[in-house]
Amino acid sequence: MSTQEKHSNRTPSNPEPERRHKRKYSRNARRRRQRLLHRIAAVFIAVILVLAAVLIHLIFTRSTTLDTSEAYNLSAQNGAEELSPFTLQSTSNYTESEGIVCSESEVGSGSLSLTEDDERALLFNLEDHTSLYAKGIYDKIYPASLTKIMTALVTFESGTDLTQQVTMTDADFQLGEDAQSSQLEVGDKVALEDLLNLLLVYSANDAAMAIARTVGGSVDKFVEIMNSEAQKLGMTGTHFVNPSGLHDDSHYTTPYDIYLMLNRVYQDYPDFSKIASQSQYQTSVTGTEGESTFLSITTDEYLDGTYSLPSNVQILASKTGTTDQAGSCLALVVQNGYGVPFIAIVTGADTKDTLYNDMSKLLSLTNSDASSSGAKSSSSGTDTSTSGAEKVSSSSNTEESVSSVSGS
Repeated sequence: MSTQEKHSNRTPSNPEPERRHKRKYSRNARRRRQRLLHRIAAVFIAVILVLAAVLIHLIFTRSTTLDTSEAYNLSAQNGAEELSPFTLQSTSNYTESEGIVCSESEVGSGSLSLTEDDERALLFNLEDHTSLYAKGIYDKIYPASLTKIMTALVTFESGTDLTQQVTMTDADFQLGEDAQSSQLEVGDKVALEDLLNLLLVYSANDAAMAIARTVGGSVDKFVEIMNSEAQKLGMTGTHFVNPSGLHDDSHYTTPYDIYLMLNRVYQDYPDFSKIASQSQYQTSVTGTEGESTFLSITTDEYLDGTYSLPSNVQILASKTGTTDQAGSCLALVVQNGYGVPFIAIVTGADTKDTLYNDMSKLLSLTNSDASSSGAKSSSSGTDTSTSGAEKVSSSSNTEESVSSVSGS
């Protein structure tokens, strides 16, 4: 067979399988590229989401208060023994968002001296958030009826209708010997607003009990809310067991924590100042014999004229507290002659003379600080006290001595 015949008899090659192989390889390559692109896109989206989450977290933490919930364990005295309140309050998120005063435990010892070693005191400027004076402000103390500041705060926070009528019960008057109570009686019907006035003006313990069960559903539940509110405010040295402040060894606070709750209720609820700056209050009550009224005189002896305020100081809100264990205590919101507001607190005085004399020393500093506090020229901060006035006397309404009246 010739060479030509061999070539002529050879079977022609078929290119179709090769083309199919190339098409399959091309499809697989496209799929691999698509999977790779999908993976890259997924990673890119994940990175974007993580960055967005971090940004949102940073924005959120800058605009909210410090969460102090982990600092509290009510069964272990709110963790007060393990925490440094100054460290907590000086945290930037907390102070910037709340506008609170951050203070060392001792400030301004050279500016004045308190009468007694056991006294604790503070004076804070609410306009520029500075501490003018502090002595033992993180020390554990018994608050007596300064507790009622928190009772009022929880009541305002609850949004309960203050026109609501409350019927006084026997349990409201189970207060212990010598505890201060109003002229209300079992079965009397009185508005919740009247009870708030009795609570803050006359420091009535029966009013505290009636408010607690009305607002909280029960006194125990109300006390739980008080402790929860203390936790929110960063009151790391505080634990409440009742709404009145009648003494209990497990019922305690610090001067700084008193400032925190007083500052909150003063800043957020104008009605608090309207009530707590009164020299007296007329209560309307519906009893078994019909409608009647009775007058209650304030327990603050600046407002009743017994003691004179320093010049150019006006009281915006006041709360007293007195028990044998707590001594005589006073917490004030005042403004100086330039309209600058301050919170002043003195606790642990052994007599009323000591309490008001030392408080007057503190209040005298408010005007000396005016030039450094951006004070405004104002004629509103005038002295409203009645200098040299005799104390209003009433057998049923006066606040008695430390040894005879508790929780006033």
